[in-house]
Amino acid sequence: VQLQAYGGGLVQAGGSRRLSCSASGRAFINYTVAWFRQAPGKAREFVSAVKYGVGTTYYGDFVKGRFTISRDNDKKMVYLQMNSLQPEDTAVYYCAAASFLHDDYYNTERYYNLWGQGTLVTVSS
Repeated sequence: VQLQAYGGGLVQAGGSRRLSCSASGRAFINYTVAWFRQAPGKAREFVSAVKYGVGTTYYGDFVKGRFTISRDNDKKMVYLQMNSLQPEDTAVYYCAAASFLHDDYYNTERYYNLWGQGTLVTVSS
């Protein structure tokens, strides 16, 4: 599986943006797919993940109901709908995937072995 993230851009504070992660390859349904982000000068942090198979979703604490992750296995796509964006959400957003990832590790980047290139989201105040 290979990943490609896109959909970033400039958005005003309070606005919305949808990121997309497209996958190529086989057995996409067997992969947990996550979004991580890295703000300038900061470490990369977990944003959200959607589990393989049943599609259970997980979110970082800072999301607070503003973001929604979803997947379309037929299209091999994962989406991150981001609402109520704030300047502190400015970051490069990466999608990542791991096959049959254990539930304990969904927010740990070192367990994801497949990464797409990042897409920059800039939120202006």
